[in-house]
Amino acid sequence: MNQSNNAISVRELTKRFGSFTAVDRISFDVARGEIFGFLGANGAGKTTAMRMLCGLSRPTSGDGTVAGYDIIRRPEDIKRNIGYMSQKFALYEDLTVDDNLRLFSTIYGMPAARFRGAARKMYADLDMTSMKDTPVRDIPIGWKQKLAFATATIHNPEIVFLDEPTGGVDPVTRRKFWELIYKVSSEGMTVFVTTHYLDESEYCNRVSIMVDGRIKALDSPAALKERYHVGTMDAVFRTVAEGALRGD
Repeated sequence: MNQSNNAISVRELTKRFGSFTAVDRISFDVARGEIFGFLGANGAGKTTAMRMLCGLSRPTSGDGTVAGYDIIRRPEDIKRNIGYMSQKFALYEDLTVDDNLRLFSTIYGMPAARFRGAARKMYADLDMTSMKDTPVRDIPIGWKQKLAFATATIHNPEIVFLDEPTGGVDPVTRRKFWELIYKVSSEGMTVFVTTHYLDESEYCNRVSIMVDGRIKALDSPAALKERYHVGTMDAVFRTVAEGALRGD
């Protein structure tokens, strides 16, 4: 378990594919319990960076720790101590809500005895107790989003990685989802989130913006808006990413 104040700490993290440098010497820290926004256009390198942080891809150079574990020497320990939620939700539509939650708890190595109590609390917190025996294909998308979040956090990880978790849902559902994020953050869980909705970056404690494989800006939303003399994070992003060679 990480004993420092940082849940994530990386220095000069780099990933090359042949002559192409996808991630170019990025360095940053994420405090425990922080909501950290990781922004960048498609192709900027944020997905590659996230894969290294999750223990799914070995860095070409650089070093760092995630949840107290070395990203090069202990990637399997990282996988067991984080949660991950993708935009596609990665749920099994033919299984029930409870079957999905139980399956993912097993993947994360959660003991069955611990799962029972955690599941009861999770269903109560999310108001999903009446849905536990319902096939996932039969529940609305907003509830699928809640369930996907539950599968990523059922084992109470130190860090949860959310990869564009609100894509394709309506504004009301997006707002309710951010209420879940605030709740787990207030309980000490670190949240590392990517999003295409730049208004959502306003909800983060700090935000980094990747451009062409490098972090070009990193600070609180208020500080970034002040630095670039603009009123919105959308305007910050456009200013920072101006002239980018990769991405949208």
